[in-house]
Amino acid sequence: MAAKMVFYCTECGNESSKWSGQCPACKAWNTMVEEPKREKNIATKSTFVRSKSSAKMLKNISADEKDRISSGIGELDRVLGGGIVEGSVVLVGGDPGIGKSTLLLQMCENIDKKILYVTGEESDTQIKLRASRLGVHTDNLLILAENNLDDIELVISEEKPNIVIVDSIQTVYRQGMSSSPGSVSQVREGTASLTNIAKTTLTTIFVIGHVTKEGTLAGPRVLEHLVDTVLYFEGDRYESYRVLRTVKNRFGSTNEIGVFEMKNDGFEEVGNPSGLFINMEEEEGCCVSCIQEGTRPILVEIQALAAMTNFGNPRRTSAGLDNNRLNLLLAVLEKKVGLKLSNQDVYMNVVGGLKVEDRASDLSVAMSIASSYFNKLLPESTAYIGEISLTGEIRPVPGLDRRVLECQKMGFKNVVIPPTNVQMPKGINVIHEKYLTKAVEAVKK
Repeated sequence: MAAKMVFYCTECGNESSKWSGQCPACKAWNTMVEEPKREKNIATKSTFVRSKSSAKMLKNISADEKDRISSGIGELDRVLGGGIVEGSVVLVGGDPGIGKSTLLLQMCENIDKKILYVTGEESDTQIKLRASRLGVHTDNLLILAENNLDDIELVISEEKPNIVIVDSIQTVYRQGMSSSPGSVSQVREGTASLTNIAKTTLTTIFVIGHVTKEGTLAGPRVLEHLVDTVLYFEGDRYESYRVLRTVKNRFGSTNEIGVFEMKNDGFEEVGNPSGLFINMEEEEGCCVSCIQEGTRPILVEIQALAAMTNFGNPRRTSAGLDNNRLNLLLAVLEKKVGLKLSNQDVYMNVVGGLKVEDRASDLSVAMSIASSYFNKLLPESTAYIGEISLTGEIRPVPGLDRRVLECQKMGFKNVVIPPTNVQMPKGINVIHEKYLTKAVEAVKK
């Protein structure tokens, strides 16, 4: 008897009896795919069965931050919230070739615990060659080239590893299901089963996931709800620097980032990323700001190019900045400051491929546009920090003292910030500007 076919949404996992261009649940377009329906009375076998749970008083539950396991990689520990938590499930996503497998394989060299590396994309020989190139020679690492979830569960029950790495979740399949590997049903089943293993045996599981062309994790959104932590690798695979960003973390902050440099023998941590994203040479249209990612202040260089448009509608293009925020700042510059930008194409870029979401960069964006518009340099060795309102007012941002201190460490002599009562570090000239108009006037001189 042929299996009944239904349609699943690849974004949210919603099930529908008929195809539609828009998912009725999450309203995403062109995400409905056809797959065999899994009968409710047919249960897939699993080696691990969750025992009966009992409620416990909160005060009687013991938990200590010292129980975290260090990965041996400081930047990875930072984004994880201080280290690896036993029994957690960590989902690592990123573009192909960006370094997901490389980072986790390097991690295996530093952990003195039993690790099982499950690969469904490579053979054990290929993993050995890559490990030799990366200098991974640990005696605690087991390699399993398998993508059958039943066999993976069996090996985990026999070997009882402390950490399991699954590369990747899109290649894992449950034999009792009729859908193919990588489908919505298989990805959801695989993640749910691995999560059950982690919570039942207190085994930490790292799951590598592919991403779609939009840059999000492939598979239904329910995957991000099943796991404890979601990490994304950002950056151009053809560039040497990578940013590991926390999207979800039940055991730490979601604002932390880790910065790495890719070399021939693997990743190398970047302890002070501020020096990577700025150029100390003065150029027209270039401005430096200080953003904050979690507890870490980072200096970034923002570049702008304003040129006379050749068409009726001017272009606004940005790399690393929110395009809607750019349009808002351009409107403020034209309305409140008086810059004639309606006939100017404006191109923005954040040096180093970093994505900036911190509103503290607003003032730097506006000043770089003004510098390019007037074709004049900004004041020498000056950084700009502040959020711009629709009224043209420069407003304070959190952690101004830490940001100014970072500017001082990197050799800046002046910093322009909004008025604040926070005590600023000594040894650097702090210029308080309340309105954007006053700040732009310094460029005209």
